[in-house]
Amino acid sequence: MNSLLTLGWLASAVYSTIPSFWLLIHPWADYWRGQKRSPYRVLVPVWVAMWVAAALVTSPWRRVVLYQNRAAWLPAVVLFGVGIWIYIRGGRGFSLRQLGGLPELQPTDRGQRLVTSGIRARVRHPLYLAHLLEMLAWSVGTGLAVCYALTLFAIVTGAVMVRSEDAELEARFGDEYREYRRRVPAVWPRL
Repeated sequence: MNSLLTLGWLASAVYSTIPSFWLLIHPWADYWRGQKRSPYRVLVPVWVAMWVAAALVTSPWRRVVLYQNRAAWLPAVVLFGVGIWIYIRGGRGFSLRQLGGLPELQPTDRGQRLVTSGIRARVRHPLYLAHLLEMLAWSVGTGLAVCYALTLFAIVTGAVMVRSEDAELEARFGDEYREYRRRVPAVWPRL
């Protein structure tokens, strides 16, 4: 059971940095587009450093358990399953280049299009919703205070990141994106 708690803490440390990684991209998209070499040679090592920093900062609290209940893994498994389902749905209609953020970083990418069908007809940022569900699953399953704290950190930084990404997408797609944003919620879908 200890190894599962450690895995939950480490997974949450990595997942919690996803919004911070994208905050390195969206507000600075023009800067990254102006670089001669791939921005990922800088961005990926910085992101890995974020993982290490998140783990080091939270390490003292990695064993603080709010509750221990094997039954808590039942809703956690449901959250994992829904998160995976959303990841799969969110990948439809998107190329690996789009999922990797290349259109944001390469000004000559001519294949840019706004995807508003499928799951994106209900939620603009389904992959962020999937990330959140995965973090909640680890939090609920492990009962670790640190997982809940990292999830809260991801929610706060994610809210800033979504605003930043929305601004960048509006700059790229204009009125089409403004209309889409008006109709479709950012992360929490309308049912």
